[in-house]
Amino acid sequence: MSVLLVGISHRSAPVAVLEKIAITEHDRPKLTELMLASSHVSEAMIVSTCNRVEIYAVVDAFHPALGEISELLTKHSGLPLPELTKHAYVRYAEAAAEHLFAVASGLDSMVVGEQQVLSQIRAAYAASDSQQAAGRTLHELAQHSLRVGKRVHSETGIDRAGASVVSVALDRARLVLGPLEGRTALVLGAGAMGGLAVAQLARAGVARIIVVNRTLERAERLANTATTMHGVAAEAMDMDRLVDAMAAAEVVVTCTGAVGTVMTIADVHLALSSPGASEQLVICDLGLPRDVDHAVAGLPGVTVIDIETLQRDPSAGAAADDTAAARAIVAAELTKYLAGQRMAEVTPTVAALRQMAADVVEGELLRLDSRLPGLDAAHREEVARTVRRVVDKLLHAPTVRVKQLASTPGGDSYAEALRELFELKPGAAQAVAAPMEIATPAGALADDFTAAHSGDEQGLTA
Repeated sequence: MSVLLVGISHRSAPVAVLEKIAITEHDRPKLTELMLASSHVSEAMIVSTCNRVEIYAVVDAFHPALGEISELLTKHSGLPLPELTKHAYVRYAEAAAEHLFAVASGLDSMVVGEQQVLSQIRAAYAASDSQQAAGRTLHELAQHSLRVGKRVHSETGIDRAGASVVSVALDRARLVLGPLEGRTALVLGAGAMGGLAVAQLARAGVARIIVVNRTLERAERLANTATTMHGVAAEAMDMDRLVDAMAAAEVVVTCTGAVGTVMTIADVHLALSSPGASEQLVICDLGLPRDVDHAVAGLPGVTVIDIETLQRDPSAGAAADDTAAARAIVAAELTKYLAGQRMAEVTPTVAALRQMAADVVEGELLRLDSRLPGLDAAHREEVARTVRRVVDKLLHAPTVRVKQLASTPGGDSYAEALRELFELKPGAAQAVAAPMEIATPAGALADDFTAAHSGDEQGLTA
């Protein structure tokens, strides 16, 4: 069993495509369930952020699983397969692990080095685990990726370019409004991104934060956090008062995760025409799909900063030295992870060998009982201990050595040799330890993806 990754991100697709492929928290359980219904997928995890959708699946055959996942994505997004193929990337086995480590490190983020992706991967794993969709393989992959990300952020300066997409958006807002100190801000959406927006706005020195959310209770919790943890005056409003909240604000950060438009041109026009409304309004639309009607950007006095704008921001890059240091950590951790996986794969073979030896010992002791029925219990136990000790000593060196060798590239061949030498029976232990073969192409869907991404199965796109 190996990990297959199928993804679309800001690096491979325009915002219009990302909007269509976006997977909301509401969509995630159903799509995960559909993947697990496949005969070729045993584990599944969906990482969905404001600028990427990536499906990690543990599969028993590359091409059939790829065909099923691609078909699922075409149905979800409404994109025809050729359009999906044009923008998607595929990684398999080692390359899938390398990519997730790079994502967790912030190397693949729109704002290189941003840390929010760590919490997004953690949330993706938690969601998968809650559906019992994450087994040993995805558990180890996700947990190791989180450790890699933490190590990169603690040992390099990669996050100096900016804490998150929110911080870069607020930097752009300052170019329009000037300093944000003393201003009023509106945060539309009370999820993880909304919490990050509140923290960044507080750090920027805003005097007042209004939190608007469809569920008033969640808005109230986030507003209370803004006051108690960040020391900013904050209040909560429900969606019915969105226009009032906009009329009082000078900067808006919207990040709802809703499927359709949340802020219409009529809403913004009414807010701007309200008594006391600011002459300039900056809207940071960080939702995917976009929360704000496209036409809003044409209103006088309104500046819309969206994901597409941020993609072109030069401050989204990190220093070359920090990036190189981060990539070196990813490479070292990938080597460690793969060595651990290879050692784990040989363990069932070693266990099968020891079980076979134990069975032989017990069989010989039974024969001893039949030949020497008068042997007293004390002498029999001493003979049994001696025989077991001899067998353990004989097996110790080869089993320790095969585990060491298994951690090296091509190490699975040593486990195969062990199985051949001791005539271990095919079964669960051998199936786990044996290397997996990639199945032959099965259907036009997989063929289309393979043709378009023939170099993607092993490489990591920069």
